Amino acid sequence: MYGKAFAPEYQGELGAALGVNSSYEEVLATASRAHAEAGTALERARAGLAVAEANRRLGRVAEAGAAWRAGYRSARAAGDRGAMAWALWSGGTLARQCGSLPLARRLLTHAVALAAESGDRLAHGYSLAGLAETGRIQGDYAAVADLHEQLLAQARAHGEARHTVWAMSGIAQMHRNTGDFDKALELFEESARIAERGEDARGRAWSLRGVADVLSARGETDRALALLSEAENLCRAMDLASALAYNHKMRANVLYRAGRYTEARDTYTLSLREFREMREPRGTALSRLGLAKSLSRLGRDRSRTLDELAELEGEFARIGLRHARERVIAFRAELTARPAPGTPAPRYDATTPRSAAVPARS
Repeated sequence: MYGKAFAPEYQGELGAALGVNSSYEEVLATASRAHAEAGTALERARAGLAVAEANRRLGRVAEAGAAWRAGYRSARAAGDRGAMAWALWSGGTLARQCGSLPLARRLLTHAVALAAESGDRLAHGYSLAGLAETGRIQGDYAAVADLHEQLLAQARAHGEARHTVWAMSGIAQMHRNTGDFDKALELFEESARIAERGEDARGRAWSLRGVADVLSARGETDRALALLSEAENLCRAMDLASALAYNHKMRANVLYRAGRYTEARDTYTLSLREFREMREPRGTALSRLGLAKSLSRLGRDRSRTLDELAELEGEFARIGLRHARERVIAFRAELTARPAPGTPAPRYDATTPRSAAVPARS
């Protein structure tokens, strides 16, 4: 049995004023006022955490970075290890969003230790979840699969809908990426239902995106696009800039798999612009890969595509995205195996598999 989803990153008086579905512009305005009016270092730390998280969700990377660092300094001045842990969790999550995965690991590891010392169960769980998600994004499933399961069990035991949705959708993503579509779909759909019952709009938006991805990989394009439209509305209602950009990238993935390359090109171009505006290297690189593949399908010169693939392979290696790098290598092999221009194309029947683009969550 799950209770209504709540947002533990909104602490003190902010916890009463803000909810899990508050728009991030509202969160930013409320938290900024609280920070200006704070009378103690701990109150400044709590308000700074909410300011950092709102800016991060809105894609304002520099502002988020300044806010979590200021919040950490306030928490340290207050001598509150739990508040210090929350600030480092925010900083580690921002680092992961920006593609700085080694930094994310360091900050989140320190957050886990501080939370354990403070006895703040939620800060400890969220920091461990951050480490698990960082490893999953890197493709290090052997290292983090058990941790995802442990965190899911803890969330269920405490009836925490939001954290249950996070862990379940993360496990679903690993099943999807390793080819177990049936299990992935089952988990994504369950997490979407739990999010809806818990009134967790953001969790539902991410879960619907996962459902759409699996349906698309099975050829159910129209259903996938409809779910992405529903998720997009949720993202817009909450000002979720990063989630909206990933939603657009997934829509482009769906269109690409359906052979609708012109639409895919245009939608990858949209997500690329959004990721660049928020200075998010991971989403930028993934959108560039999708765009390069779409342009190649539309007849772009092979040598230009190969040059871009070489650049992207280096970028994925730098960030530490194993599966994305493998997709670059696979598409390059496919591209170089194609006949030269002017050679009659071979005939394929309707069951010829399409290459699947694998999404990643922020």
